Amino acid sequence: MKTFLKSTCMAAAMIATAGLAMADTLKISHIRPQGATIDNELRAFAEDLSAATNGSLELNLFPASALGDYTSVQERISVGAIDMAVQPAATAVDRRMQISAFPYVAANWAEAKKIYGPGGAIYDAMKELYAKQDITMLAAYPVYFGGVALNTEAVDPGNPTSAKGIKVRVPGIKSFQLTADALGYISSPIPFSEAFTAVQTGVVDGVVGSGAEGYYASFRDVTTTYVPVNTHFEVWYMIINSGTLAELSDADRAALEQGAVAFEAKRWETAEADQGAFEQKLADNGATIVSLSDAELAATAEHVRAQVWPQVLEDVGADWGQAILDKIAE
Repeated sequence: MKTFLKSTCMAAAMIATAGLAMADTLKISHIRPQGATIDNELRAFAEDLSAATNGSLELNLFPASALGDYTSVQERISVGAIDMAVQPAATAVDRRMQISAFPYVAANWAEAKKIYGPGGAIYDAMKELYAKQDITMLAAYPVYFGGVALNTEAVDPGNPTSAKGIKVRVPGIKSFQLTADALGYISSPIPFSEAFTAVQTGVVDGVVGSGAEGYYASFRDVTTTYVPVNTHFEVWYMIINSGTLAELSDADRAALEQGAVAFEAKRWETAEADQGAFEQKLADNGATIVSLSDAELAATAEHVRAQVWPQVLEDVGADWGQAILDKIAE
């Protein structure tokens, strides 16, 4: 009898162990600190995914670029060294990915959803570009319209033709550099890891390339003025190594893809309100919010498009880029 019970227990243990062995745990990276909006939303997404798959598919979150900056993470996802991420598109591998950060493509949230949401011209273009890197784009994650954060007073903020005499840090991406210049600032490409210190020590007087959420997360202590001039529409992408996705069971893959669709849809419902909330957080932290009129925003958009679009189109491929802009204009 004891032998029978022992054998039964061993069999049960083997079955349990086999179940554990079959479970998949995917590493997923993002760029914000633990507790930030994206971190909280991804943790909820992971819980929902675990429940939907009865624990056979789990996500292990790595916030705050713990697995590397977003450029290196994208490269590592491409070769399968990291499974997933939600982050901006890195342009180092393919300059055409700058299309995602083209300045003044959308004028409002309704236009942004049409362009960057499912079936939109930029959504479809980015999906194709990721696929060429052995990466599957599962969803777009809208974040905010961009602005200018300054550690000084704004100078003629509604007039893009005026020289501001203010030096600002920009990412090492051509579209952001040209946009800052077109707005009348003096652009200075500085790595993100050095940007806060550069503002704090006066190497630059502000930052271009992010929006209220990003500035509150990383620059609120050196931001005394914020100008929501809608420099660009910031979108991050939920991406996964295509091989990793293919290796999942049919049920787990379907759960992940369906979960990503729901994750994106929910974000489109809350993103605009989040942008306003973070502008208010900057104000509560002591920053002056300089609101521009619709006429000033329209004039700024027209000026920047005329100055910047032709140059960036040459960088991404004029025919390819113009075809996408033509789809947007239809």
